[in-house]
Amino acid sequence: MKNWKLILIVLGFISCEDDELRNRNPNLLDLGFAVELNTSLPQYSGLNFPGNTVEISGFGNRGIVVYNSNNRDYFAFDLSDPNHTPNECSRMEINGIEASCPCPTDNNKYSLINGQPLEGNGEYGMKAYRVVRNGNIITVSN
Repeated sequence: MKNWKLILIVLGFISCEDDELRNRNPNLLDLGFAVELNTSLPQYSGLNFPGNTVEISGFGNRGIVVYNSNNRDYFAFDLSDPNHTPNECSRMEINGIEASCPCPTDNNKYSLINGQPLEGNGEYGMKAYRVVRNGNIITVSN
C-alpha cells in the first residue's frame, strides 16, 4: 500500500513539472484574457464543423487559433511560434491541422491537435489555451 502512495506522489510531482516547463517558455508572454466566440455568427460558424479552424487577432502574443476536432474536443493555441521571440515573421500560418512558421531561417511546424512540434528545431510546443463550449458559445481563456 505504501508503494502505491509513493508512486502517486512521484507522478504528481512529474505532472507538475511538465506543466511548469510548458508554461515557462521564455519566448512568449503569459497574457491573461478570455474571449467568447458565438458560433451563430458568420465569422465563427466554421467552428460548428469538425476539422475547421478560426484565427482571432488581438489575443495572446500574435493571435490565437481555435480548432474543432470532433464537435466535442476543441483546441486553442497562440499563433506566435513558441521557439522565437515575437517578431515580424513569427506569426504562424495555418494549413489544415498544422501551424507553420514563415520565418526563412527555420521550418518549424506544429500539430493543432496537441501543439507539439512536427518539424524544425526548438524545445517548446505551442502555447495552449483553455477552451469550453456551452451551447453556441466557445470560450477561450488563459
